Amino acid sequence: MTKGTGASRPWHDDPQVWHFVFVRYLVFFGPMNLLWEIAQLPLYTLWTQAPPPSIAYAVIHCTLGDILIAVLALLAALGVTSAGPLDRWRWRRIGAVAVTFGLAYTAFSEWINTAVRMNWAYSEWMPLTPFVPLGASPLLQWLVLPTAALALARGSLHKANGPEG
Repeated sequence: MTKGTGASRPWHDDPQVWHFVFVRYLVFFGPMNLLWEIAQLPLYTLWTQAPPPSIAYAVIHCTLGDILIAVLALLAALGVTSAGPLDRWRWRRIGAVAVTFGLAYTAFSEWINTAVRMNWAYSEWMPLTPFVPLGASPLLQWLVLPTAALALARGSLHKANGPEG
């Protein structure tokens, strides 16, 4: 990037970046995350111990929380990588940093909520990581979903811009 050119403005000054994050990325991440939250319900004791309204609330609460984490992780990745305007993004690097932030937060949250605060518990069906008893499903969620959503959003961006975009 060359300083002084319009094309080298920082990512936070590029309206295309904000549109990408809050529209294109979330269009994919939000629904995928909702489906993942529903699919992993049997891996938590909530599934058998809570009434349906509590389960529905947990799914909505967790989905919205994960959407917030995903946006903040992506924005943090853009800052850490000095991303620049959308057309100059280093996609793999940004994706790797965003996944790392999301994964780190999720590991901490799972630990604090299952081992310290005991806000929720895993069912016997939850696969656990070998060294620290963290659920494998929420960690896998943060490896797969942001990566897939970023790839799909990037693909939709190129499709919208035509073959040269």
